[in-house]
Amino acid sequence: MDPAINRGMDSPGLIHVLTGETAVGKTELALAWAEANDAEIVSCDSTLFYRGMDIGTAKPSPAELARVRHHLIDIRPVDTPVDITEFTTLARAAVADILARGRRVLVTGGSGFYLKTFFAPVADDVAVPPQLRADVTRRLETEGLAALVQTLSELNPAGLGALDTANPRRVTRALERCLASGRTLAELAADFARQPGPFADHRVVCVRLTRPSAELAARIEQRVAQMLTAGLIDEVKALRASGLERNPSAARAIGYRETLAMLDGRLPATGLAAEIVKNTKTLARKQRTWFRSQIPSHRELPASQATVETLFTD
Repeated sequence: MDPAINRGMDSPGLIHVLTGETAVGKTELALAWAEANDAEIVSCDSTLFYRGMDIGTAKPSPAELARVRHHLIDIRPVDTPVDITEFTTLARAAVADILARGRRVLVTGGSGFYLKTFFAPVADDVAVPPQLRADVTRRLETEGLAALVQTLSELNPAGLGALDTANPRRVTRALERCLASGRTLAELAADFARQPGPFADHRVVCVRLTRPSAELAARIEQRVAQMLTAGLIDEVKALRASGLERNPSAARAIGYRETLAMLDGRLPATGLAAEIVKNTKTLARKQRTWFRSQIPSHRELPASQATVETLFTD
């Protein structure tokens, strides 16, 4: 049966998810499927939130964006971070809006932590007052990481579990949550495990595109060459002037961090392409491992076999 004809058989809360490693070929397939199935696309790529981050993110072009209505692309200036809690709120609103208008939902992207939102809880409901957060940040700056770890250990006599105590961000977030809630990390973890995911009231069908490693590597090399030809360096210069480095997550994105290093003289211009390619291939390997272990019950589909008709079989 033609998927477009099958549209009326969807359950009310059905969400389709298309994911896969960077450069695997999600964009065109997502557009074609959405066009054929009266769907709208919810982006699950953490670098597409920001206006101006176009070339280095392989953001869909204006012509591609015009083909299908997209959500959660170009929603913030580059100096204003979007965290997982805000993403979850925005994604739920987008999904509800799409379904309320009788259209299908297609989530696409490869940002693992954001993608997990559709399958499991990713953030607890501990509210950290701004003043508490500022106090912990000040302590980190004036007393150092070891002092925060010591305080955290005193609040958690049974131990810190798997917390990476060498990571300042994770230590500060853990301490903030313990102080704000009056609970231990173990208690917070137990509470977290019991809470439903943000989309627990929906049915989620997921397909992960795959390609042989050598083929994916060649596509990555080609994409990086195209980005540099299209003006990645000038894009990063403009974004830096707009506050890119005030948004650490955006500034650390592959393609942007290497170009910043080159502009600062920490990386020779002749090595820029190779450095971006190397880091992108590393990311793809990490994504592959993450998808296999963190996304439940999903279908793997070789990109060479993926068509509008074969993509989803629900």
